[in-house]
Amino acid sequence: MRADRVTPGSQTSLREANRARIVSAVQRRGSLTQIELAGVTGLSPATVSNIVKELTAGGVLHTSPSTRSGRRALQVTLARNLGLVAGVHFGTRSLRVAIADASMQVIGDQSMPLAPDHRADAGLRRAALLIMEMIESVDASPDELLAVGVCVPAPVDRRTGRVTAVGMLRGWDDVVVPEILADELAVPVGIDNDANLGALAETRFGAATGRDAVAYLRVSHRVGGGLILGGQLVHGRAGGAGEIGHVTIDESGPICRCGNRGCLETYVGAPALLAMLAASHGHLTLRDVIARAQEGDPGCRRVLSDTGQHLGVAAANLCSLVDPEIVVVGGQLAAAGEILLGPMRTVVEQRTVASTAGRVEVVAAELGSAAEVRGALAIALDTAGVRSAPLAGGG
Repeated sequence: MRADRVTPGSQTSLREANRARIVSAVQRRGSLTQIELAGVTGLSPATVSNIVKELTAGGVLHTSPSTRSGRRALQVTLARNLGLVAGVHFGTRSLRVAIADASMQVIGDQSMPLAPDHRADAGLRRAALLIMEMIESVDASPDELLAVGVCVPAPVDRRTGRVTAVGMLRGWDDVVVPEILADELAVPVGIDNDANLGALAETRFGAATGRDAVAYLRVSHRVGGGLILGGQLVHGRAGGAGEIGHVTIDESGPICRCGNRGCLETYVGAPALLAMLAASHGHLTLRDVIARAQEGDPGCRRVLSDTGQHLGVAAANLCSLVDPEIVVVGGQLAAAGEILLGPMRTVVEQRTVASTAGRVEVVAAELGSAAEVRGALAIALDTAGVRSAPLAGGG
């Protein structure tokens, strides 16, 4: 992991962002000429040429002569045989691991259950074993693993890899994740909050591709948020930036797992939604609620509509503070589609100041349940030195 911090707006930060923009464009398109790269990235041909030379020398890109419209050109692709990276997503009760090559082509993806109160050391050892099993299953060798990215449902200090929240993820308080996993696998380890990595993945590969100011809301069993401003993830003092699930919306409301009262999560998290329907519908899962709402069940539709309004109020406040171009809604509840997003969009429009830039877009995530593990793969690439999009350690 990087211990240094790049000052936003510095020449180093700008160059890293430009490098990342070029790699991201090649990842998305597969193969481009340098002229085409200049067109899709908005960078000057000279800047593209210099960065391509640098990344080719570093083994990140590969160039080969080609001909376009009768003219000689230099074709740019990702270098092959760079090795593998692993992405690990710890949920509240599950573990998901994906293995990918340096072009972000996923070649293995597995999930397994975890006990609700599992300890960090046990969970990380299980992740390490699963990574090694998956590497073997794709006929690769352990020394091909370059780095691992980890996401957890709690604030993390990315400079140290330490879980900073107290009491929000039982068994993980103050754990320095990279130390444990690096001992198991002997490779560099990057870590971040799951909502941050969902935001990162949607910005690099999903609904917010090409946007510099993005707010991501992850709404499922719990509620989290990630912010990208100026193309960079915002972390704050100790990784707690964007924790919209713990914004107070009713100071006399129910006690939240964080110890405060009336947090947004206590109104729109899965336990709250299921509790509201228990008397009328019996035992349901979140998946059941979404399916019944889409089939026309009025109670389920009402609960999801009310949830959209609550999220809209919180998102509008966030928009007033950071002025994003787009709000992306991920997590399991995003599958409700317009039943949730319609009311949310209406409230955001009503409660934000009209701008000549137009309305803030409110859209569903494109990567679905894969967003967080894709974000974990992205920071694994970053940690290995193969940048996949802007993330120079901001905020």
